[in-house]
Amino acid sequence: MVEVAPNSKPPVCRILDYGKYKYEQSKRAKMARKKHHFMHLKEVKLRPKIEDHDFQFKLDHARKFLVSGNKVKVTVFFRGREITHAEFGKKLLERMLGELEDVATVERPPILEGRNMVMVMIPKH
Repeated sequence: MVEVAPNSKPPVCRILDYGKYKYEQSKRAKMARKKHHFMHLKEVKLRPKIEDHDFQFKLDHARKFLVSGNKVKVTVFFRGREITHAEFGKKLLERMLGELEDVATVERPPILEGRNMVMVMIPKH
């Protein structure tokens, strides 16, 4: 005898195979987990002197990641003396945000961390 609906008035009980009942419950739980989507952090790396076609290519990847429900970390990394012109990296990140504003919002604005400028975007719902 298995209690099927304990919250109803009166509680509902059935006589059935307990092993089969537990198996069906585990199958339902497994299917629910399978359909659940976890948000992953994907990264797109850029350089401050990136060409337009390369930028569009990276932009398309970031858009694909955001549409599929993942966070995107956009990193502009500087080499050598490029760090003296960090405003180029900031312009690049603002351009990326402008292009993706229809599918993304900023979780973390552009911040200079060592030789990298980082911005994190999350998908709009």
